[in-house]
Amino acid sequence: MDISVNDFENPLFWGVPIFLLCIAIEAYISHRENKELYEWKDTLASAWVALGASLLNVSTRVATVAFFAIFFELFKPLRENYLGYTQLGWAWWVWLLCVLGDDFNFYWHHRFCHTVRILWAAHIVHHSSEKFNFGTALRNGWTITFFKPVYWIWLPILGFHPVMVGICLAINSTYQMFLHSRMVPSLGWFEKFFNTPWLHQVHHACNVDYLDRNHGGILIIWDKLFGTFHDNNQEPKFGVLHPPNSYNPLVLVGHEYRDIWVDVRSAKSWKDKLKYIFYPPGWSPDGSRQTAKQMQQEQERRLHGQTRVSFPEREPALSNS
Repeated sequence: MDISVNDFENPLFWGVPIFLLCIAIEAYISHRENKELYEWKDTLASAWVALGASLLNVSTRVATVAFFAIFFELFKPLRENYLGYTQLGWAWWVWLLCVLGDDFNFYWHHRFCHTVRILWAAHIVHHSSEKFNFGTALRNGWTITFFKPVYWIWLPILGFHPVMVGICLAINSTYQMFLHSRMVPSLGWFEKFFNTPWLHQVHHACNVDYLDRNHGGILIIWDKLFGTFHDNNQEPKFGVLHPPNSYNPLVLVGHEYRDIWVDVRSAKSWKDKLKYIFYPPGWSPDGSRQTAKQMQQEQERRLHGQTRVSFPEREPALSNS
């Protein structure tokens, strides 16, 4: 069966108009009830960043599916010889497995984007707003498009059709757009399995306890299985620990790359230069800065009375969850 990327309608085609309506409704309620969920400069910055990200996503959509198709075709003889099939087909259970595989994959891709500094540089723009609203969901990095598909090649290698993989990516992205709101309360039992706006607030907060938590896309079970789950049990403070202090979209997209370059140039050895690039955000050779994990360990010791350390509200070059 020959199927092209144009044979399926992208879920974002319907998701985006509905989402834009949600932004308008949320902004209206925020204004009417004086909730201060939106700030016009911040929202405009998100819109400019979203425009750039959307143009890149549209222009690379076919290339991404073609990239998956290369591995799909390349491993077809191996699947036939060792697994007894050439492709998994289009049955409902195959779609379900693909959605699950995609979401599992998103968890690890997202987690690495918080724990590898060069990847964090691409992702930090999504966390740069100190507001948490539907508009923030649009603030996505421009460079992620160029390396993200690499994480997904195992799905077409196993026999999931490249178009199916592309559609599952879009389903996941559509679901996640609706996670960015403070107006949705806890959804109780639903949160035992699924990610919700209530739980996603944790991910966008820079409270020490919340750093690098709740990485899941559709499902929250991955965080619970792999030890990165945290309930929303304290008032979240949104943004990053090292804010760009700018509404310029070019600064929002590129400031962490600039900071990495400054650190690499100052490093005294090639080993430290590489660590500045590939170690977690906040790593420094002299310990003058701290990673999220180090901050959490320090806080844990302080709470148990082993040491008395106060934390600055803003610490350079750290990721936030």
